[in-house]
Amino acid sequence: MNLDRDEPERGTFTIIGEGLTPRLAWFAEGLRQELQRRGHEFFERPIPDIRLVLSVFPHDKPQQYRRKAQATFVVGITELPEQPSDVLVTGYPYLLRALANLVILLLPGQEGIEAHFITLERGHYTVRHRPGRDDDFFAEIYERLHPLASSRLVINNIFRTDLEPELWNGDEITEQISRAGKRLDAMNLLPAPFPVHEILTERELRHVKRLYGLGGLSYGNLSARKDRNRFWMSASGVNKAKLEVIGQDILLVSGFDPAIPAIILSVPPHVQPRRVSVDAIEHWMIYQQHPEIGAIVHVHAWMEGIRSTEINYPCGTIELAQAVSRLLAQEPDPSRAVIGLKNHGVTITGRSMDEIFERIEGKIIPQVPMS
Repeated sequence: MNLDRDEPERGTFTIIGEGLTPRLAWFAEGLRQELQRRGHEFFERPIPDIRLVLSVFPHDKPQQYRRKAQATFVVGITELPEQPSDVLVTGYPYLLRALANLVILLLPGQEGIEAHFITLERGHYTVRHRPGRDDDFFAEIYERLHPLASSRLVINNIFRTDLEPELWNGDEITEQISRAGKRLDAMNLLPAPFPVHEILTERELRHVKRLYGLGGLSYGNLSARKDRNRFWMSASGVNKAKLEVIGQDILLVSGFDPAIPAIILSVPPHVQPRRVSVDAIEHWMIYQQHPEIGAIVHVHAWMEGIRSTEINYPCGTIELAQAVSRLLAQEPDPSRAVIGLKNHGVTITGRSMDEIFERIEGKIIPQVPMS
């Protein structure tokens, strides 16, 4: 796998959906024409390794597309008759019900149609249609959509039972991570996960977890360097305020296999391991490219006056990892930096976990600005 790909790929796509309203049919056709104009190949029916699926459905009949390949990116598209009081709360269930990577809600606005993008990470941003400017509208939709749809996920884990026995119960670094999780909880920086169990069946939830490489939907993660090539990191979907068991709550990342691609983890032989946080590829790249960094905290919060990524790449993608690492390289001191992830949160680096909290105390803004 080429980690340094400069240009996003132009791939295959299809559109599925029946019983569409005139507005949904207009949107699907406009997006189809824009994708083909940009060099993407359209298929009337999905092929097994289709790259992009536009799943268009009436708001009262969400449909699901079950992927045949991990690289398939699904966009759920629907419309609502009026603006809800909270677009994110109203729209997020459609993302889950459609088993989609992204959902686009078409809503009536004061000046015309608004396309609201909603991501798994609870990102929310808007593209507005201007009367008589269809071409500009669909070009802007494409510019927002294409980088996300062409990004490359790293959500596979390889577990090796080669963790040194003296680390089976952790060390002073895992104790720092455990204390840090409690501090995040005390600072009210561990937002409650969206109640997916109230929306999805157990079968659908299992599919969502496989799709996104998640142990569960929870937000925020912590890691700290063990040595030059290894680091400890919180697991996916666990209570960050109670990080205790090595191999289940905290795992040792010992490598990355770009051919699969997959994160390699060293675990004790007697533990049934959990998946590491989906952000492990971002942390791995940061530690590899910035050896002076000793710890990383990621939270769904914000700080004033920080550099930010320009594109709302999904968690667990090589593109997000590269974007954050490039911004870190521009900082006066990458080992003591705060980088914003657009419509998402912040990644904070430090020489140690304790040093990070000394710097951010009283400076964190719980609400992430959306744009």
